[in-house]
Amino acid sequence: MVWNDPADLVRLLVIAAIVYPALVVILRVSGKRTLSKLNAFDFVVTVALGSTLATILLSRDVSLVEGILALTLLVALQYGVALLAVRWPPSQKLLKARPTMLLRDGQLRRQTMRRVRVAESEIRQAARSQGAGDLHDLAAVILETDGSLSVITRAQLGDGSTLTDVCDDGR
Repeated sequence: MVWNDPADLVRLLVIAAIVYPALVVILRVSGKRTLSKLNAFDFVVTVALGSTLATILLSRDVSLVEGILALTLLVALQYGVALLAVRWPPSQKLLKARPTMLLRDGQLRRQTMRRVRVAESEIRQAARSQGAGDLHDLAAVILETDGSLSVITRAQLGDGSTLTDVCDDGR
Protein backbone atom coordinates (compact mmCIF):
# COMPACT_ATOMS: atom_id res chain seq x y z
CA MET A 1 0.00 0.00 0.00
CA VAL A 2 1.51 3.33 -1.06
CA TRP A 3 -0.98 5.51 0.86
CA ASN A 4 -4.47 5.25 2.24
CA ASP A 5 -5.84 8.60 1.26
CA PRO A 6 -4.30 11.59 -0.54
CA ALA A 7 -5.84 13.77 2.16
CA ASP A 8 -3.47 12.09 4.66
CA LEU A 9 -0.50 13.39 2.67
CA VAL A 10 -1.91 16.91 2.61
CA ARG A 11 -2.59 16.73 6.37
CA LEU A 12 0.99 15.58 6.99
CA LEU A 13 2.44 18.40 4.88
CA VAL A 14 0.30 21.05 6.60
CA ILE A 15 0.97 19.75 10.12
CA ALA A 16 4.73 19.44 9.46
CA ALA A 17 4.84 22.95 7.99
CA ILE A 18 3.29 24.29 11.21
CA VAL A 19 4.82 22.03 13.88
CA TYR A 20 8.42 22.08 12.69
CA PRO A 21 8.78 25.89 12.87
CA ALA A 22 6.93 25.84 16.21
CA LEU A 23 9.43 23.28 17.55
CA VAL A 24 12.37 25.35 16.31
CA VAL A 25 10.98 28.45 18.06
CA ILE A 26 10.34 26.50 21.30
CA LEU A 27 13.88 25.10 21.26
CA ARG A 28 15.49 28.46 20.47
CA VAL A 29 13.57 30.16 23.29
CA SER A 30 14.49 27.41 25.77
CA GLY A 31 18.23 27.66 25.14
CA LYS A 32 21.09 25.40 24.15
CA ARG A 33 20.74 23.13 27.17
CA THR A 34 17.44 21.66 25.95
CA LEU A 35 19.07 19.44 23.31
CA SER A 36 22.34 18.88 25.11
CA LYS A 37 23.65 15.46 25.96
CA LEU A 38 24.91 16.36 29.39
CA ASN A 39 23.23 13.49 31.21
CA ALA A 40 20.65 10.73 30.93
CA PHE A 41 17.78 13.08 31.77
CA ASP A 42 18.67 15.40 28.88
CA PHE A 43 18.86 12.40 26.55
CA VAL A 44 15.42 11.17 27.63
CA VAL A 45 13.92 14.60 27.00
CA THR A 46 15.47 14.68 23.52
CA VAL A 47 14.04 11.26 22.69
CA ALA A 48 10.64 12.27 24.10
CA LEU A 49 10.64 15.38 21.90
CA GLY A 50 11.31 13.25 18.82
CA SER A 51 8.61 10.77 19.77
CA THR A 52 6.12 13.56 20.41
CA LEU A 53 6.93 15.16 17.07
CA ALA A 54 6.39 11.85 15.28
CA THR A 55 3.08 11.34 17.06
CA ILE A 56 1.90 14.83 16.12
CA LEU A 57 2.80 14.23 12.47
CA LEU A 58 1.41 10.72 12.11
CA SER A 59 -1.53 10.41 14.50
CA ARG A 60 -4.92 11.82 13.66
CA ASP A 61 -5.85 11.40 17.33
CA VAL A 62 -3.57 14.26 18.41
CA SER A 63 -4.67 17.76 17.47
CA LEU A 64 -2.17 20.37 16.35
CA VAL A 65 -2.74 22.45 19.49
CA GLU A 66 -2.34 19.40 21.74
CA GLY A 67 0.88 18.48 19.99
CA ILE A 68 2.44 21.92 20.26
CA LEU A 69 1.34 22.09 23.90
CA ALA A 70 3.00 18.69 24.55
CA LEU A 71 6.26 19.87 22.98
CA THR A 72 6.13 23.10 24.97
CA LEU A 73 5.41 21.21 28.18
CA LEU A 74 8.34 18.82 27.67
CA VAL A 75 10.73 21.70 27.02
CA ALA A 76 9.36 23.71 29.97
CA LEU A 77 9.75 20.73 32.31
CA GLN A 78 13.31 20.13 31.12
CA TYR A 79 14.08 23.82 31.59
CA GLY A 80 12.60 23.74 35.10
CA VAL A 81 14.56 20.65 36.10
CA ALA A 82 17.81 22.13 34.75
CA LEU A 83 17.10 25.36 36.65
CA LEU A 84 16.43 23.36 39.82
CA ALA A 85 19.72 21.50 39.43
CA VAL A 86 21.63 24.77 39.08
CA ARG A 87 19.86 26.70 41.85
CA TRP A 88 19.55 23.85 44.38
CA PRO A 89 22.67 21.66 44.14
CA PRO A 90 21.34 18.84 46.40
CA SER A 91 18.83 18.01 43.64
CA GLN A 92 21.72 16.98 41.38
CA LYS A 93 22.12 13.74 43.35
CA LEU A 94 18.64 12.74 42.22
CA LEU A 95 18.79 14.16 38.70
CA LYS A 96 22.33 13.37 37.56
CA ALA A 97 24.72 10.49 37.74
CA ARG A 98 28.26 11.21 38.89
CA PRO A 99 31.26 10.60 36.66
CA THR A 100 32.92 7.26 37.49
CA MET A 101 36.62 6.39 37.62
CA LEU A 102 37.39 3.36 35.43
CA LEU A 103 41.18 3.59 35.41
CA ARG A 104 43.45 5.32 37.88
CA ASP A 105 47.23 5.61 37.59
CA GLY A 106 47.36 3.07 34.76
CA GLN A 107 45.37 0.43 36.68
CA LEU A 108 41.96 -0.70 35.45
CA ARG A 109 39.20 -0.82 38.04
CA ARG A 110 37.66 -4.06 36.80
CA GLN A 111 34.95 -4.35 39.44
CA THR A 112 33.78 -0.82 38.67
CA MET A 113 33.96 -1.55 34.93
CA ARG A 114 31.68 -4.58 35.39
CA ARG A 115 29.26 -2.62 37.53
CA VAL A 116 28.90 0.16 34.93
CA ARG A 117 29.13 -2.28 31.99
CA VAL A 118 32.21 -0.89 30.23
CA ALA A 119 34.55 -3.32 28.48
CA GLU A 120 38.32 -3.03 28.55
CA SER A 121 38.27 -2.75 24.77
CA GLU A 122 36.18 0.44 25.07
CA ILE A 123 38.77 1.96 27.38
CA ARG A 124 41.57 1.01 25.00
CA GLN A 125 39.64 2.57 22.10
CA ALA A 126 39.15 5.82 24.07
CA ALA A 127 42.86 5.85 24.92
CA ARG A 128 43.81 5.33 21.27
CA SER A 129 41.48 8.10 20.14
CA GLN A 130 43.39 10.44 22.48
CA GLY A 131 46.72 9.33 21.07
CA ALA A 132 47.76 7.20 24.06
CA GLY A 133 49.68 4.03 23.25
CA ASP A 134 49.99 2.58 26.76
CA LEU A 135 47.35 2.39 29.49
CA HIS A 136 50.11 2.79 32.07
CA ASP A 137 50.72 6.30 30.72
CA LEU A 138 47.19 7.30 31.73
CA ALA A 139 46.33 9.06 34.97
CA ALA A 140 42.60 8.43 34.62
CA VAL A 141 39.79 7.25 32.40
CA ILE A 142 36.38 8.48 33.50
CA LEU A 143 32.90 7.39 32.43
CA GLU A 144 31.14 10.74 32.16
CA THR A 145 27.48 11.40 32.94
CA ASP A 146 26.65 11.52 29.23
CA GLY A 147 28.17 8.06 28.65
CA SER A 148 31.37 9.27 27.03
CA LEU A 149 34.85 8.32 28.21
CA SER A 150 37.33 11.03 29.19
CA VAL A 151 41.01 10.16 29.06
CA ILE A 152 43.59 12.08 31.10
CA THR A 153 47.25 11.30 30.60
CA ARG A 154 49.77 11.65 33.40
CA ALA A 155 51.21 14.68 31.57
CA GLN A 156 47.76 16.34 31.53
CA LEU A 157 46.82 15.58 35.15
CA GLY A 158 48.25 18.72 36.76
CA ASP A 159 46.85 19.05 40.28
CA GLY A 160 43.98 16.66 39.49
CA SER A 161 41.32 19.22 40.40
CA THR A 162 39.09 18.08 37.53
CA LEU A 163 38.71 14.73 39.30
CA THR A 164 37.18 16.11 42.52
CA ASP A 165 33.58 15.21 41.60
CA VAL A 166 34.44 11.78 40.16
CA CYS A 167 32.99 8.79 41.95
CA ASP A 168 35.87 6.51 42.80
CA ASP A 169 33.81 3.49 43.83
CA GLY A 170 31.60 2.99 40.75
CA ARG A 171 28.38 4.45 42.13
